[in-house]
Amino acid sequence: MSADPEAVGLAAIVEETTGTPPSAAAIQAQGFAQLISEPAERSAIGERVASPTGRISWAMFEWARNPYVLVMTIYVFAPYFANNVVGDGVRGQGIAGTIQMYSGIAIAMLAPFLGAIADCGGRRKPWIAFFTLLMVAAMFAMWLAVPHASGAQILFIGALMAVANVSFDASAVFHNSLLPALATPRGVARLSGLGLALGNAAAILLLLFLLVAFALPGHVAWSLIPARPLWGLDQAGHEPERIAGPVCALWLIVFSAPFFLFTPDRPSTNTPLVRAMLQGVRSVIRTIRSLRHYRNVATYLLARLFFNDGMTAILTFAGIYSSSIFHWGAIPMLVYGIEVSVFAGFGGLLGARLDNAFGSKRALFVSIGGTALFGLLTLTMAPDRIFWIIPYDLHAPKVWNGPFFNTWPELIYLLMVNCTAVLITAGYANSRTMLARIAPVERMTEFFGLYSLSGLSTSFLAIGMVTWLTFASHNQRIGLLGEEFFLIAGLLLMFFVKEERAQAV
Repeated sequence: MSADPEAVGLAAIVEETTGTPPSAAAIQAQGFAQLISEPAERSAIGERVASPTGRISWAMFEWARNPYVLVMTIYVFAPYFANNVVGDGVRGQGIAGTIQMYSGIAIAMLAPFLGAIADCGGRRKPWIAFFTLLMVAAMFAMWLAVPHASGAQILFIGALMAVANVSFDASAVFHNSLLPALATPRGVARLSGLGLALGNAAAILLLLFLLVAFALPGHVAWSLIPARPLWGLDQAGHEPERIAGPVCALWLIVFSAPFFLFTPDRPSTNTPLVRAMLQGVRSVIRTIRSLRHYRNVATYLLARLFFNDGMTAILTFAGIYSSSIFHWGAIPMLVYGIEVSVFAGFGGLLGARLDNAFGSKRALFVSIGGTALFGLLTLTMAPDRIFWIIPYDLHAPKVWNGPFFNTWPELIYLLMVNCTAVLITAGYANSRTMLARIAPVERMTEFFGLYSLSGLSTSFLAIGMVTWLTFASHNQRIGLLGEEFFLIAGLLLMFFVKEERAQAV
């Protein structure tokens, strides 16, 4: 559940940044005032900080772009693609996983070079604009994803999804690289947190808009709900799900404008592109080679590779699995996305409390171990089963008369998913704090760069395992056991990690 995705929502899964941001509510209550009142100090790289307008416009870009994660890849479009465009939950989960896996492989190949360009190549905005335009074009074209599509149509829509996924991650590399030049060292975490908070809030607003404007009309006689879907959309033809792409594209166009207009770009270094890429790749190789002097940090990064991939896989398949197992359509999936995203925002608070109370290592055992436990329990739920062994009468009276979540299996499942969302968000926060506690102070920036790069470069591993297990077993639940393998492997490796500061060599 994106990025992730993170102390303010699942979208933060995709945006790995240093420092643990406070809760979304706290950031939105204080962030703007603090940013505006920040004195004219030097930025984290020693230059003059950007104006308040420039800094807030940087955060607004995440308000514009980050809803893509929740709306398109988790709660609305991906489940629709798997269950309706492909037309079969098992095959759809496998195909959706294949798309995500190849997207991850593409990012793994591009990430070192994109990071090198961002570090050495000067201007970032032209690259951000390029990848933003690719996202916009791909999302508009996703309207063409009709139910029960042909093989050629599925291939075309899958290619659009892959382009949008790669463009999202690529734009994040360049957007994040601007952050240290915009704010003071103390203000970096605050500005990063504000961006994440705005991204999560925007995603919830878009999910709510899709629910009220397109999904609920004609199904409930509630005040403020239109009698018919906006723009005359056909619910029977799944147009409320199909319109998600164009809506997100329009949102991105409108709200990314302040970033391009007001946020200062880095000056051109006039470094040739090939030379910039080679310099960056050499730097990454030097950092990796130096890990032999920091075995504790290396062991942690390996453990984090496993449990981070497991959490990414959970987010990737959460909406697909939920909609397929419980046969949820547009209305329950939109409510599900809103509700889980709100709960996920509390994960940052939980992560901070666990870290302060028990230390980062023990906090990770709680957050990652809890994620594995609740993730496994969700696989034991079905419309006619509770924890697999307790039968449930499908004709039993409904718990309430609403149009969604009106049976006990659904409500218990939702409770466990909420717990998983909170713990995943806490896990992302704890994982960053753990590295900050054990990496040598003199090389902190270098190791956080490797931390971020490893997250981009290996995100396809757990997704690939889930995809292979799904196709091999023809069973969604067995496929999702791949997530559990990566979470547990990461936890086992954490037993060999010591929570102590390494000394620079």
